[in-house]
Amino acid sequence: MIHPSYVELMKVVNHDVAIGEEPVVNSRYSIVIAAAKRARQIIGGAEPMLPNSYGKKPLSIAVEELYVGDVKILSEEE
Repeated sequence: MIHPSYVELMKVVNHDVAIGEEPVVNSRYSIVIAAAKRARQIIGGAEPMLPNSYGKKPLSIAVEELYVGDVKILSEEE
């Protein structure tokens, strides 16, 4: 099982959205795409934003960065 779960990630990413506004992430697919893009950046040489990420896989690092808020998913307007 993946930790954090998709549901937990969606809550974290959408926590700043006011009631009545469109959430930044509407589906699991959006979370998967964002994590995959960040993992590709790390594979391509981008420095991980987390301390103690040595030895972890790029996708694990990307998911954790999303979860702790180091990486933000921007809406189309932003």
